[in-house]
Amino acid sequence: MTDGQESFLLGTTTGTEPRPAGAGGTPRAPGAGPGTAPVRSPERGRGPEAPGAGPGAGPGAGGGRRASPAGPARRLTGPAVTSPTARSTARSTARTTAPGTARPGLRRAGRDAVGAPLPEPRPLGEPRRWPRSFADRLTTPLPAGLAGLARVAREGVSRPPTAALAEVAELPVAGPGPLPAAGPGETTVTWAGHASFVVRIGGLTVLTDPVWSRRILGTPARVTPAGVAWEDLPPVDAVVISHNHYDHLDARTLRRLPRDTHLFVPAGLGAWCRRRRFTRVTELDWWEAVELPAPDGGSVRFDFVPAHHWSKRTLTDTCRSLWGGWMLTDPAGRRVYFAGDTGYGHWFSEIGARYPGIDLALLPIGAYDPPDMLRDVHTDPEEAVQACLDLGARRMATMHWATFLLSAESPLDPLRRVRAAWARTGRPREQLWDLPVGGSRRLAAP
Repeated sequence: MTDGQESFLLGTTTGTEPRPAGAGGTPRAPGAGPGTAPVRSPERGRGPEAPGAGPGAGPGAGGGRRASPAGPARRLTGPAVTSPTARSTARSTARTTAPGTARPGLRRAGRDAVGAPLPEPRPLGEPRRWPRSFADRLTTPLPAGLAGLARVAREGVSRPPTAALAEVAELPVAGPGPLPAAGPGETTVTWAGHASFVVRIGGLTVLTDPVWSRRILGTPARVTPAGVAWEDLPPVDAVVISHNHYDHLDARTLRRLPRDTHLFVPAGLGAWCRRRRFTRVTELDWWEAVELPAPDGGSVRFDFVPAHHWSKRTLTDTCRSLWGGWMLTDPAGRRVYFAGDTGYGHWFSEIGARYPGIDLALLPIGAYDPPDMLRDVHTDPEEAVQACLDLGARRMATMHWATFLLSAESPLDPLRRVRAAWARTGRPREQLWDLPVGGSRRLAAP
């Protein structure tokens, strides 16, 4: 069962209060100077802070997200996403909350993290003990029951309409082909499809959520081939996993790796990896990090950061392991952010505050329709662009589309909408890396 289908199984809710105007940090757009207005985050909801967030959870764990309307009718005014609904909500909030103050019980996103030093890296392979459940980290509670699954079966909303499937032939595919060479100090990224990237950074080769299988449990076969042939991969130094949903944690792909490959995984997922005889498994909580020595000298740092999502792999393990994204930092300080699977919310601005100067954000743009069931766990294209602005990232690369048809939007809808949303920001077109499957781009040495 994929993360999209599991979202349908449990359903989602959105009833969070609007985020007060002026609450939270407002990172500037890349290159913004004193005469440039800061990027404003959209109004978004914040739920009550999660109790017992655990070590390393940081401030605001469990905070809520903005309830946003879906669809291409939304526009970006300046950098911020707005809609009649959002503007009405903001006006309502302004009548009850003074500017710059938080409503009782709410925490302002990112404020407490600004200027905080990064934690010291933890030991590789460190034995850890974790709570039985991470449900207190949920941004929005997941209702129990089979109502969501029954609705999918009744309304047939889990796949694109038949007429839209003709767009599959138009999906952009450039591979499989050879990987670009990465010179000293260079970083290259190659999109293999879905959330799988080959990232060559600091002389290391890193895979993100590697899925090279043609099929995953409960989902039709992929509609585009893996963008890199497995046999063309260089030796893999490390794998980062965002969470345990089948379309992000693929046992058949991992079986193809040497068992001494470094696996960096969310808290609670280490036992699953060790049962498959991997010997270098490191589990991290949010805001924790490890380092690997870089052949180019120095170290590459891997920070595990929060996401608006959840975890489930069987009928009995809901939220038994954590979920999140990864920040990769090379010896020269350049940063690549891999969001994994996530809905839109306050974590992006907080991540941007803790890790300023992100060079590239790998952000998901697909699996969002129907929005009332998926918006809490998957960003749509407009939200992904806004997330890039919240992060203060210099560039954005798209992912989580054009591979598995997990939801009801037409196959090309994510690409059309993300290009339109990006154009409305006024940012240079070349800073949007809407790669074809198998496409590569390079960050030159500083």
